[in-house]
Amino acid sequence: MDVSLWGWALTLTGLLALIILDLVIVDSGGPKVFTLRQAGAWVSFYVVLAIAFGAGLLVLAGAEYAGQFVAGYLTEYSLSIDNLFIFYVIMARFTVPRNSQHKVLLIGIVIALILRGFFIAIGAAAIARFEWIFFIFGAFLIWTAAGLVRGGNDEGEFKENPLLRWTRRVLPATEDYDGARMVTRQNGRRLLTPLFIVMIAIGTTDLLFALDSIPAIFGLTKEAYLVFTSNAFALMGLRQLYFLLGGLVERLVYLRAGLAFILGFIGAKLIAEALHTYQVPWAPELPIWLSLAVIGAAMAVTTVASLIKAGRDPSAVRPTGLDPSRQAR
Repeated sequence: MDVSLWGWALTLTGLLALIILDLVIVDSGGPKVFTLRQAGAWVSFYVVLAIAFGAGLLVLAGAEYAGQFVAGYLTEYSLSIDNLFIFYVIMARFTVPRNSQHKVLLIGIVIALILRGFFIAIGAAAIARFEWIFFIFGAFLIWTAAGLVRGGNDEGEFKENPLLRWTRRVLPATEDYDGARMVTRQNGRRLLTPLFIVMIAIGTTDLLFALDSIPAIFGLTKEAYLVFTSNAFALMGLRQLYFLLGGLVERLVYLRAGLAFILGFIGAKLIAEALHTYQVPWAPELPIWLSLAVIGAAMAVTTVASLIKAGRDPSAVRPTGLDPSRQAR
């Protein structure tokens, strides 16, 4: 897939325009509580936008690349839903006022998108030069899937990463929030507010999730443009999804099992494709439509089975008590 510099520039300009539009519309008139109706409308808008982008790829680049984008988008979106859980933990940990949470999420997600862009560029360069790296990516995804099945990396706990600890230690910050401001003035000094610290926490914590999501999507497409755009569309709608789902995420009791299956499948696909590249005769080459069908089915089964289980056995719900509607105002 040959995307010109103009194509990249147009895509990045469009994404930047969406971010500015989102921020201006939502923040007009000052901080406010994000209602379920607003969240639902914005989530629908971003999903329709992703569908329209996929349709554009179908017309301009063909079914193969359009299918790769859709498969990558669904994978990133399903992995992003698990990210919401830790976002709830961070919001509760820092007692972020509810009317400021949407701004925190938007800036944090922009930071995450920029950092992921660097990861994608490095990954694409490595893949172009070292075909054997697919063996490492595949093994890492299978190892991650096994960890999810074992219940490792408990998302109920939030641990500050080194960058966040450095930021809190070095940069002067106040103890209290000042509305939706990131910088305030006290006793003649300019100080950061906790809102800035939370944005750093959201953006850098998401980078940890990128360690498995980026290799996963490279297992579906080797096109850096599709990897970036599928990540961008998944992240852009994540902020509104945070408010729309609320406590529903706690009811997705089989979410980690579903994600483990998806990551394990893509990991095996990566290894099979690497073997096929080295002309191993028995290595299968899985078409993108099959990957799309497996990922879609896994997401559907996981969601339905989770809601049925949570309805029949309330004790199975992940006990966080982090419904955003009950967080600090």
